[in-house]
Amino acid sequence: MVLVAAAGPGTNLILAAVSAVLIRALWLLPEPALQWTGQMLYNSILLNLVLAIFNMLPLPPLDGGRVAVGLLPRVLAQPLARLEPYGLLILIGVIFILPMVGDQLGIGLNIFYWAVWTPVAWLLPFFKGIAGIG
Repeated sequence: MVLVAAAGPGTNLILAAVSAVLIRALWLLPEPALQWTGQMLYNSILLNLVLAIFNMLPLPPLDGGRVAVGLLPRVLAQPLARLEPYGLLILIGVIFILPMVGDQLGIGLNIFYWAVWTPVAWLLPFFKGIAGIG
């Protein structure tokens, strides 16, 4: 079950790497298609990295939750697995409601930004290196 759950984010990482390799091959294209294709491939890298990181968040409806339930000892896995019916509500709260409340209070409560964009920003230079872009 752990390997099946990890297959989705793993596929996203492979697709990001394929997009980066294809950026290296852009010189083969005619000039009018070069810029548009390069931007779409770069967007593909970003999108696949965001999806891979987001899906690995350890919340049971997501792949990361299923991986965590499969790897944790039973004492810890069972309470986490019981969160699955509420996982979508928790995600909505963390992605939308918590940042809005934080803005009203004047404090940064954007956990989604911290949990997803920070790892994406950390991984992006690696994929830019594969692509050969600065």
